[in-house]
Amino acid sequence: MADARNPGAAGAAAKCPICGRRSEPAHRPFCSVRCADADLGRWLTGAYRVPGPPADPDDPAWHEDNPVRKSGGDLDPEDGLG
Repeated sequence: MADARNPGAAGAAAKCPICGRRSEPAHRPFCSVRCADADLGRWLTGAYRVPGPPADPDDPAWHEDNPVRKSGGDLDPEDGLG
């Protein structure tokens, strides 16, 4: 029976979502830093995407004059956005 504080204690060992090897507690849910970095790289390059319709071009959040979309990414506290 699994312990409430450690739900996977009695079940099968968790597998790394990248390579399928046994997950290590220090890198959970991955088996190593290498697999954790590979997963991060997939997020940063856009390999993981949420399916859905394309962004609405009429949405004000996507307009070029939106301070969040301007290069540099710095927000002015006076804008009320930061």
